[in-house]
Amino acid sequence: MAAKKNGFVDIGDGDSLKTTKKSYEQDEKLINGKIKDRKNGYMKSTQSNGSTPKMTQVEGGGLPKIDWSKYDTFPGSFEKCSLLTAVLTHVGLYVLMFLGFVNQLIFKPKAATEKNREGYAPLYDPFEQFFSRYVYRRVRHCFNRPICSAPGAEVVLKEWESTDHNWTFKFTGVERRCVNLGSYNYLGFAGGEGAEGGCARAVADAVRRYGMAQGSSRAELGTTPLHLELERAVADFLGVEDAIVFGMGFATNTLSIPGLIGPGTLVLSDENNHASLILGLRLSRATVRVFRHNDVRHAEELARAALAERRWANVLLVVEGVYSMEGSVAALEGLVALKQALGLHLYVDEAHSVGALGSTGRGALQRCRVLAAHVDVLMGTFTKSFGAAGGYIAGPRRLVQWLRAHGHAHGYAHSMSCGVAAQVLAAVRALDAAPGRARVRALAQNTAYFRRRLRELGVVTFGHDDSPVVPMLVYTFSKMAATVERLTRAGVATVGVGFPATPLNMARIRFCLSASHTREQLDRCLLAVEQVADELGLRYSRRRPLAEPRPS
Repeated sequence: MAAKKNGFVDIGDGDSLKTTKKSYEQDEKLINGKIKDRKNGYMKSTQSNGSTPKMTQVEGGGLPKIDWSKYDTFPGSFEKCSLLTAVLTHVGLYVLMFLGFVNQLIFKPKAATEKNREGYAPLYDPFEQFFSRYVYRRVRHCFNRPICSAPGAEVVLKEWESTDHNWTFKFTGVERRCVNLGSYNYLGFAGGEGAEGGCARAVADAVRRYGMAQGSSRAELGTTPLHLELERAVADFLGVEDAIVFGMGFATNTLSIPGLIGPGTLVLSDENNHASLILGLRLSRATVRVFRHNDVRHAEELARAALAERRWANVLLVVEGVYSMEGSVAALEGLVALKQALGLHLYVDEAHSVGALGSTGRGALQRCRVLAAHVDVLMGTFTKSFGAAGGYIAGPRRLVQWLRAHGHAHGYAHSMSCGVAAQVLAAVRALDAAPGRARVRALAQNTAYFRRRLRELGVVTFGHDDSPVVPMLVYTFSKMAATVERLTRAGVATVGVGFPATPLNMARIRFCLSASHTREQLDRCLLAVEQVADELGLRYSRRRPLAEPRPS
């Protein structure tokens, strides 16, 4: 059996396979993608104040040090809250959990309980079970809200109510039209306005010709000329040799990564990587070490330490283009420099950045002035900027051919619907025309305007100024629920995010901008945010507002 090499497949002799297996068995056990014997998943180091320790020429295999002043390594804006806010947030959380424990003791939960499990491991983690029933349930009405319209610039919500403290819900029959700041509709292709450019007509024609579903995997009878045409279009759009498309974005990472790497590979993973990446890495059985979010210096430290161990067949950096909970953009310029200096490999997940960043929508690589040839694996999804579903892996033709032969998604997963493929193909082609480029410019303008106005309001926002994902920190679960409720009543549909997607005390409201939003709609949303910030006390920021740009 061949092991993995070249970042992906290692075809070695018997001795090398034994060494790989032995080193794998001696590796640290992973918990949630992080290393058990390292605090918070990080390697212990001797640096102080977050600075990188001095490296000698011997460290990292004798490779020279990197002058980071030459590269853009800005991790994004992550303003810390004051000590008083942090203390009150923790106290509020502890009070909420204490009330939950009291509730659990006094009232029997209206949920199934495990029985006759003596001698078996519990099916549910006790803390997660408690948190879901007595903390998450209190704000459950803010999530899973049904809609009854296309998720365009505006969306229609179906209102519901609960008479048993959020254990169950029923519809009231009332529908509410809101400005949509919660959907990943970055370029506006998902709404009614997405019909422009022939998208709807192309989808209808594809469904009439090929049907709603292929009833097979791509490797069997699920490949049509439309799939091949889409793969060529995606490869040309990204400037790479080849691409392969899948029917589900989450599965693109989860089912492709195990086909690319395995035991003997060390993965350096950003601490805020998406769950699909973490699951794919677990399934691959590769060893994972976690570096601080967007911290290329910490990634360099871990990479040099790994190279000095001289036991890894390959070292792979895994990052995202735009992080969906932080709104930050990966420091790709620095990561490529690190990759080239130390001989590493680089995997970039552009789910939230392709189409949404760059002067022509080519993603984080274009925004960071990085060539596609300098990235080993390019991954992305069609669920955000393209208003469809599915994902892709793009890069060298050898990589794509290997995935066709060994990737689980190509061989076992259901083929992408031809209607979806037609939507993506029409959207990709539209981005190379004037109307599509106008969408990219409109998104950039809306993003800059919305972020600037939020900063003027004095709320804390995370990420980069050009990221269409805009998290606004509210810190506590209670304020997250109250903010979502009030914004909904004001006609603004948005998403509250809390644990486990974020740390327990870092709840936030996540706004997603779209090219289809008008300035009037954004002003309505900002007015609602201002009123809620005054009522709930959300002006946590201690930074001075940005000055108005001078006319050129």
